[in-house]
Amino acid sequence: MSEDDPTESPDPSPPAGFSPPPIPAFDAEAAETARERQGDLTKPPGSLGRLEDLAVALAGLTGDPRPTLADPTVVVAAADHGVVDRGVSAYPKSVTRAMLRNFAAGGTAVSAISEVVGAETLVVDAGVEGPAIEAGGPVEIVDERIGPGTDDVAAGPAMSRADAVAALSGGVRTARTRLADAGIVALGEMGIGNTTVAAALTAALTGADPDRVTGHGTGVDEETRAHKVAVVERALATNGLVDDDGGIDRDDDLDGGIDRGEEPDAGFDVGPVEVLRRVGGYEVGLLAGVAIGCAADRTPVVVDGAVSGAAALVADAVAGDVRPYLLPSHLGDEPGHAVQLDALGLEPLFDHGLRLGEGSGAALALSTYRAACRTHDRMATFAEAGIER
Repeated sequence: MSEDDPTESPDPSPPAGFSPPPIPAFDAEAAETARERQGDLTKPPGSLGRLEDLAVALAGLTGDPRPTLADPTVVVAAADHGVVDRGVSAYPKSVTRAMLRNFAAGGTAVSAISEVVGAETLVVDAGVEGPAIEAGGPVEIVDERIGPGTDDVAAGPAMSRADAVAALSGGVRTARTRLADAGIVALGEMGIGNTTVAAALTAALTGADPDRVTGHGTGVDEETRAHKVAVVERALATNGLVDDDGGIDRDDDLDGGIDRGEEPDAGFDVGPVEVLRRVGGYEVGLLAGVAIGCAADRTPVVVDGAVSGAAALVADAVAGDVRPYLLPSHLGDEPGHAVQLDALGLEPLFDHGLRLGEGSGAALALSTYRAACRTHDRMATFAEAGIER
């Protein structure tokens, strides 16, 4: 059996499969207690709008009727992509490595935003080309390197089956060790070429047309975007993720067209780990694992833009119980982001026209989620305030 043919079933021996940890169910009792408290607080019913609903939802997720979301953390996963050599980005691959150093020095946009909202930043090297980078500043770089960047998805599979499993497993490990004390986690990323990979994953997992989910990424012109669409189409076709008529495969019996089967069936209908292997990225797989690991610990996860949105799709496809723990932040400027949010049933909190990535939008959203919980916890009830109703 040759791994060069993506339509062949992978070696069934370990580590062929990925077994997600069990994820607790939504705590309806904690949510109902929180809902009752909302009705007793010193305000007109419903006057805090969506903040009230968020506080109740977070109570159910955490199992705490008065959640605090202490120690919020933004986790930024970085990796390189072989598809960059096809001219899909305005920047060369070397920028990923340079930006990783910038993250370590605290010189990025998300570093500044995290400081404002009181969040820690954790940077993970999931597979940046070149030797491991040692932190030269205040932010630690965690080494979860799977390889020196993925292969060109337009020429064949991005990675081996073992690497796909390693990325997911590394994310779960990161969540359950490095993020164990975080009350809420925001997903961020860095990797030149990763919006191309995100578009391919989004098309494969939702059934959306590649042109609909492929954007300008780093700011390429329309001609380059059209080339980028063609590269995504070629990646899907080369990796056996289209049907005989050239359409994207989907199963209409599943939400968002996501196939949660672990192993690929005959032909092009494949499970999510296999989709990650064929057209994914190391940082995307790692963030998907982070989402799953956090959910297993009852830690809510805030999804950023199109790349972390692709990771959320992978996590949801691998472990459907993760979905309630996936929280929206902004509506990203990349067109595929709206498709992802719709597939996951998420309504964005705001739209600032962001398309930077890094977890910038998710970091901004942390203040909203924490404010929802702080008002829910700190406000007096009518009885406590001595106010008659």
